[in-house]
Amino acid sequence: MSNDRRTRDEAWVGDAVLALYARQWIVAEPSIAPAQRAECFKQLTSNHFLASFGEPTAVEAAIGRIYQTDGLQPAFDWMESELLPLFKKQRAQARRPGNYRQKNKAK
Repeated sequence: MSNDRRTRDEAWVGDAVLALYARQWIVAEPSIAPAQRAECFKQLTSNHFLASFGEPTAVEAAIGRIYQTDGLQPAFDWMESELLPLFKKQRAQARRPGNYRQKNKAK
């Protein structure tokens, strides 16, 4: 099997593991209202967000490899430590009213 094919296969599995992790985290997160769940899921699993850590397919493949070699909990632990801190930071910034720099430019 070629490396490209292996990476795509691992990414396909990793995408599913990421989706499961995201849904479990969203349901357990009290700050996310049920009406916000779908949007939050899209943001956490998007290629745009994953690109913050490298090429999105490579990130999903890394998740898939962890799952295939070590199991579900280690894959979840990796996402918890590697992906979630930035996602939480981005969510907190998005919830802040206005942007300091934008306000100063308007004056």
